[in-house]
Amino acid sequence: MTESSSLFWSTFKRDLKLAFRHKGEMMNPLVFFLIAISLVPLALGPEPALLMRIAPGILWVMALLATLLSLDNLFRSDFDDGTLEQLLISPHPLYWSVLAKIFAYWLATGLPLMLLSPLLGVMLSLPSSAFIALCCSLLLGTAAMSLIGAVGAALTVGLRKGGLLISLIVMPLYVPILIFGANAVQDASLGQPYSMQLAILGAVLAIALILAPLAAAGALRVSVNG
Repeated sequence: MTESSSLFWSTFKRDLKLAFRHKGEMMNPLVFFLIAISLVPLALGPEPALLMRIAPGILWVMALLATLLSLDNLFRSDFDDGTLEQLLISPHPLYWSVLAKIFAYWLATGLPLMLLSPLLGVMLSLPSSAFIALCCSLLLGTAAMSLIGAVGAALTVGLRKGGLLISLIVMPLYVPILIFGANAVQDASLGQPYSMQLAILGAVLAIALILAPLAAAGALRVSVNG
């Protein structure tokens, strides 16, 4: 095992263990996702045709907001206890540590949202034919949003209340993901092909996978040392 891969897996295991120790923080996005979508039929009524029409947009908007809910905690604990400073002065590339932290964050937040989405799709009268598109688009979309959101979290890690600022930074970058993700689910529910939207989401994820950890690493250096 190379030094970079060893650093990646050690950081990943540490962050995943910390996430499961703080189950309340890990459950917050999931509980918000569940409660917010459960309120939609109560507010608009149980009409299946109406719910089916708005389901793709509602599911994707709530997933986006749930992802934003816990972004401020991505680097916050490491900044508070001094671990982040140790990572910055370490001779090892910061890129791999940042990527491992984002991966652990996505497994603790984005993946559960994706797994819960079909159940909530049933609640919103989403056709079963759209479930694969829903899961695939959220799988790609939440991963891309976690990577992009990490840049915003890194830029604001030195601020006491950076949650709102993170939203202002990353929201414009989330909009294309939201559009193509919701459109994929909409087309699938209408029986139309949606492979193009998934391909675009995959391309966004590939670009974010390369650039976002580099940008987040640079932002951490500026936020901590600046």
